[in-house]
Amino acid sequence: MSGSNLSNPGLLLDPKEPHSLALLQLLDSSCEGSLLVDKDCRIRWISNKYRQLLELADDFDPYGLEAEALIPNSLMRQVIDTGQPQLLDLMRFRQHWLVVTRLPLRDQDGNISGALGLVFFDKLAQLRPVVDKYSRLQLPNVQSDNPPSQTRYSFADLIGSSPAMLALRQQALRVAPLDSTVLLLGETGTGKELVAQAIHHASARAEAPFVSINTAALPESLIEAELFGAEAGAYTGADPKGRIGKFEQAQSGTLFLDEIGEMSTMAQSKLLRALQERQIERLGGNRVIDVDVRVIAATSRNLEQLVAEGTFRPDLYYRLNVLPLELPPLRERPEDIPALLQAIGQHLAEQLGVAELQPHNWLHRALAAYHWPGNIRELRNVIERLLLFAEQGEVSPRLLSNFLPGSSQTLLKSNDSASANTDTPPLEQQMARAEREAIRHALRHCDNNRSQAARELGISRASLYEKMRKHQL
Repeated sequence: MSGSNLSNPGLLLDPKEPHSLALLQLLDSSCEGSLLVDKDCRIRWISNKYRQLLELADDFDPYGLEAEALIPNSLMRQVIDTGQPQLLDLMRFRQHWLVVTRLPLRDQDGNISGALGLVFFDKLAQLRPVVDKYSRLQLPNVQSDNPPSQTRYSFADLIGSSPAMLALRQQALRVAPLDSTVLLLGETGTGKELVAQAIHHASARAEAPFVSINTAALPESLIEAELFGAEAGAYTGADPKGRIGKFEQAQSGTLFLDEIGEMSTMAQSKLLRALQERQIERLGGNRVIDVDVRVIAATSRNLEQLVAEGTFRPDLYYRLNVLPLELPPLRERPEDIPALLQAIGQHLAEQLGVAELQPHNWLHRALAAYHWPGNIRELRNVIERLLLFAEQGEVSPRLLSNFLPGSSQTLLKSNDSASANTDTPPLEQQMARAEREAIRHALRHCDNNRSQAARELGISRASLYEKMRKHQL
């Protein structure tokens, strides 16, 4: 489907109008996909090329969905909010980098009515000479024995559809293209580094380094050298060649400062100066080094309380608290637990070489009833232990109770009868499990070639996509 039979009031380009549709098709013929959204960033038209690029099933109609629901890294909303075009940008979708252009649309009165996105796919090689030349001109020649790490996560890895997670994803997508400092607030284990990496991944600095440092894990005597570097012989035991600090490693990229609330007051003052002046000096040196780094800080502490207690500098707090984002604890979004259980369980099962956990409603209820003081990190630990001890992926309430300290024994006991069904699951569940395994086997056998897998399974490609969505593959 390349459009909808519904009209698009307020849009200057209306796919229902022949002239508008002809223009959209002409634009689409010059690129690898096009997308039209209204002023609320809801999809009003998508080209067939873009559907194929996103691997949408033939019978799936995205009309009315928010753009971020279809493309997690979409910046169409930013174009609508600012009214500014993005003439050339890079957007990552799965394993591919897309060259994209985003244009705001206005109605007859000049008001923003939507946005048009054009995708130039697989044209990145043509830009490589320009990008390489720009990088050589702009990036400092920094040599390091420990090259900076790159991001592993994007917004697609933020699992959950609860109101709290949808709000977080939307807020993070809004701040990602900006260059201001971000402060991530949340309990331990809520995924602050994942969010930091996703923001970097969706920013204009995505091609530059993402450097992370846990300030709480370093003694006060070393944190200055870690952040700003040290000249040769700056202190006893220092590297005879000197060392490059995290600020220099993150040049033109993003520096993630985790557990910022644990930093000593002396280190706080030096960090404040670096943020204000955008300059650093290596330990034991007197040369001023300009740095272009976006800082994302994170803490599980209450910084306002630390400021009141005098253990955290108020001027540094205000410098960091420009774009605060609150990460919800797991206990406040229990509806996300089934999706987290499946995603984390599938990933760990592949790593461990064991059978995936079999889904049960009682298991979801039991996990949702737990308060999760360690949040996602604790959930991952519990899932890993269940995978190691479960028989062919089957979990009993008694086994679960061994790994959830203080969990609701009443709930577990009330579901003892459910464990009796684990030996012989209902027929519908067994058939669904067999279908899911057959699809996974076919995809593995065909090296993830979905057209070939569909032929081996004896079904259409559209049916394969529908079944993959059904089983969340």
